[in-house]
Amino acid sequence: MRAIAARPPICLTVAARRRQGTGVAEQSLAPGGVLAGEAAPEQVSLARRSVAAATIGNALEFYDFITYAFFAIQIGHAFFPSKSAYASLMLSLATFGAGFVTRPIGGIIIGAYADRVGRRPAMMLSFTLMGAAIVALALIPSYATIGVAAPILAIVARMVQGFSLGGEVGPTTAYLLEAAPLRRRGFAVSWQGASQGIAATVAGLVGFALSSLMAPAALDSYGWRIAFLLGAATLPFGLLLRRTLPETLHLSEATTTPAAAPERTGLELVRGSGRVIVLALLVLAAGTIGTYVFNYMTTFAQHTLHMQPAVAFAAGALGNLAGVAGSLFGGWLSDRIGRRPVMIVPAVANLVLLIPIFLWITESRTALALTVGTTASALLGTIGGGAFYAAITESLPKRIRGGAFATVYAVSIAIFGGTTQLVITWLIHATGSAMAPAWYLFAASAVGLIARWLIVESAPAKTLALASA
Repeated sequence: MRAIAARPPICLTVAARRRQGTGVAEQSLAPGGVLAGEAAPEQVSLARRSVAAATIGNALEFYDFITYAFFAIQIGHAFFPSKSAYASLMLSLATFGAGFVTRPIGGIIIGAYADRVGRRPAMMLSFTLMGAAIVALALIPSYATIGVAAPILAIVARMVQGFSLGGEVGPTTAYLLEAAPLRRRGFAVSWQGASQGIAATVAGLVGFALSSLMAPAALDSYGWRIAFLLGAATLPFGLLLRRTLPETLHLSEATTTPAAAPERTGLELVRGSGRVIVLALLVLAAGTIGTYVFNYMTTFAQHTLHMQPAVAFAAGALGNLAGVAGSLFGGWLSDRIGRRPVMIVPAVANLVLLIPIFLWITESRTALALTVGTTASALLGTIGGGAFYAAITESLPKRIRGGAFATVYAVSIAIFGGTTQLVITWLIHATGSAMAPAWYLFAASAVGLIARWLIVESAPAKTLALASA
C-alpha cells in the first residue's frame, strides 16, 4: 500500500468506492500529494477557533435545557404542588417531556433553514429562542402566586426550548464537520457530544453547590431559579461568539461520500440516504435512552435510593466529566482506526457491565457505588458517540446534511428522550424494583448495538487508504 504523500506533485483524483455500493466519491489532491481536505496551518487555526465557538454556544444551549432535569423535584414543588410526592414529580417530568414534543418541528424548520441559508444564521436563531425561553422559565412565578397560569407558562417555555434545541444539533454538527480538516473530522464532531457533557457537568456542579449551600426549603423556593439565571447571564457571550463564525454552507469540500448530483431534489437525496437515516434513528434512540437514564440518576438517587442531594449532584457531575473525556477520545481515535470499531467495542463492554453496575448501586446505596458506577457507564457509553456523529454526518449529502441530521436527532429525542424519565419513574412505581431503569436501558442498548454494527465505515483514514492501495 502506497502512502498518498508519495504521489507525484500534480493535481490528481482518487476514486474511493464505498463498501455500501452507492457510488463513487472523489478526493482532490493538491500539489505535492497533500489532500485537499487537509488545511494549511492558518486554516487549521481558523478551524479550531470556529469549532471552539460553535461548541461553546452548543454547550450553553444544552445547559439551559438540561438544568431542568437536575431540579425536577424542586420545579415540581414550585409549579405542581401535590399531597403526593410521586404525583408532583410525574407532573414535573411531564413538563420536561413537553420540551421534546416540539423538537422535531424545530429540527425540520431550523435544519432546512441551515441547508438553504446557512449554518450560522440557523445557529443564531436557535440560540436566541433558547435564551428567551430560559429567561421566561427562571422568572415565572410559582403556583402559589399565580395559580394554574404557572404550570401553563412553564409548559410553553419548555416547548420553545424544545423547538430551539431541535434546530440546534443538526446545523451545529454539520458546521463542526465542515469547518474541520478532512482527517480530523471525528475529533471535531465529537465536540457535539462533549459540549452536551460539559453542559450537564456544569449543571450538575451548580446543583451540587446550591444544594450544599442552601437549605431544602430555600432550594425549593428560589434556589433552582438561580441555576437558570446563571445560564441566562451567558446569553450575550454566546450570541457574540456565533456572530463571528465564518459560514461553511457554500464552501466546496472534499468528501468520502458520493457527490450529490445537482439535478437531484432534496427528497430524492433523503430517499437515497434511507439506510443511513434508519440506522441513525436506531442508534440515537438507544443513546437517548442511555443519556436520559443517566441524567435521571440525580433524581433517582434522591427519590428512589433516598440519598442526599449533594451526593447525587456530585456523582452526576463526575459522570458527565467522564462522558466528555470519552466522547473526545472516541472522536480522536476514530480518525485513526476508523468509525466502526470505536462505535462497537465500547458498546459491547457497556452492555455486558450494565446490569452488574446497577445491581451494585441499588443494593449498596453508597456514594462510592453511585459515583463509580455512573462514571464507568458514562465513559463506556460516550466513547462511541464522537465516532457515530462523524459517521452519520459525513455519510449524508451536504445539501440535506443539516436538516436530515437535525430531524433524525430530534425525532429520536422526542420519542425516547421525552418519555424515558416518565417511563422509568412509572416502572419503578409499578414494579417496586429499583432495577427497572437498568432493564429498560439494557433492551435499548442491545438494539443500538445491532444498528451500530450495520453502519458502513466512512472515516477518511480507512476509505482513502483503500482507494490508494
